[in-house]
Amino acid sequence: MKYDVAIIGSGLGGLQCAYILARKGLNVCMLEKNAVVGGCLQTFRRGQSEFDTGFHYVGGLDDGQPLNAIFRYFNLMSLPWHRLDNDAFDEVRIGGQSYFFANGYQHFADTLAAQFPHQRDNLNRYVAMLKRVGDGLKDSFRPRTDTDVFSTSLFTRSAYEFLCETITDPLLRNVVSGTSLKMELSKQTLPLYVFAQINSSFIQSAWRLNGGGQLIADELVNGIRRLGGTVLTNAEVTELVESDGRLSYAALANGEHIEAEWFISDAHPAATLGLIKESTQVRKIYRRRIGSLQNTFGMFTVNIALKSGAVPYLNRNQYVYRTDDVWNLSDYQPEQPIGGILLSYRAAADDKSAANVDILTPMYWPEVERWADTQVGRRGAEYQQFKEQKAQECIALAEEVIPGFGAAIDRQFSSTPLTYMNYTATAQGAAYGIRKDYNNPMLTLLTPRTPVPNLLLTGQNLNLHGILGVSMSSFFTCAEILGMEAATDGLNFDN
Repeated sequence: MKYDVAIIGSGLGGLQCAYILARKGLNVCMLEKNAVVGGCLQTFRRGQSEFDTGFHYVGGLDDGQPLNAIFRYFNLMSLPWHRLDNDAFDEVRIGGQSYFFANGYQHFADTLAAQFPHQRDNLNRYVAMLKRVGDGLKDSFRPRTDTDVFSTSLFTRSAYEFLCETITDPLLRNVVSGTSLKMELSKQTLPLYVFAQINSSFIQSAWRLNGGGQLIADELVNGIRRLGGTVLTNAEVTELVESDGRLSYAALANGEHIEAEWFISDAHPAATLGLIKESTQVRKIYRRRIGSLQNTFGMFTVNIALKSGAVPYLNRNQYVYRTDDVWNLSDYQPEQPIGGILLSYRAAADDKSAANVDILTPMYWPEVERWADTQVGRRGAEYQQFKEQKAQECIALAEEVIPGFGAAIDRQFSSTPLTYMNYTATAQGAAYGIRKDYNNPMLTLLTPRTPVPNLLLTGQNLNLHGILGVSMSSFFTCAEILGMEAATDGLNFDN
């Protein structure tokens, strides 16, 4: 059967593109190689416990905020969203002292100014910039010329240099950066826009989803099918075949061919190009360019099922640091100890105690590269020992904020970037896709277009990562087919 659009990969970007295009009446077919859709939205079960893969909380979901408008478009606001503590949705702990992030730009500034009174004016300048970025986000969805929105000055500015210019207290600079395990903090590369857009969104409002990220994926699949689209699982694409300068079909591992007028790939751009064996459009220089792009670090995760009633549920996230410079976490050094962790809680049925706690910390590809050719469950004793050592370091650091945490653990499971690579086809298990570099935005900020005129890209490897960033990229990808006005028809930021 021939479709209007074939979409490779069912991560958030692929699912949203399928929904947008099906909503406009196009005949869409989504191809997912695994048995379960969702990519890093997936949840998994171990016994009676359910854990998230990569999704833990979102920002900007309150009425009138950007993600609220986007999720209303996708019919996702009916899911069981739970708001985090308005006065302390995040806790940053540095040097044994806790600092709390409050929702609302002024509330955020006032809360930290209570501990840093000499920095009140600087905090006000900091949140004013975040507010400008947050308020301006909806302008990105307006029809525009070939002048790309992502070539703006904030993408060519250093996030770290901006903080040094704006906040003169080194400790406060680390505090306001301390919840940024949601991105790769790098003094050398991180663009100011990426830092500001993500932090602005969470300061607006912060939310968990009772039941996990799989609910988002499943609701999008249901919507795609209601709109007439097709979603195929266990449908691995092995080749994209070009004819007369355009892709004509996707060859599947089972021998089936999926023909389409357009193809959208939610996979890593290098992996996408690897599917095109022969091409008159994709030159070697373009393949080398894409292949040379660096990926961000991955994550080591410890998923912990707790003994019943052993740990109180905390309606916020905790970031606990051993280092006093959180920006140093992006500088990989062999055998370095765990420098910082994120603790994310899932409530038990009584809403008073925690059922699970996920611990996340950066992990770099060189740490696990020697096991890259092994299979899940068959990586050997040395790999298991490596994971156990890392897990114990994470648990020891967590005990700084949860006394007796080790004794409260019922069962624990751990994963590395290898796990993410195997289950979600994420290149090198990168947590945030391709590394964006303010020194060279034209090289590292990819547009949806490729040299093949009917092949487009989407997902976190383009301009922005995270739930909000990927959602924005999905509309930009679909605009290449529909035009921006048609792609965003029904997307209302005024409510």
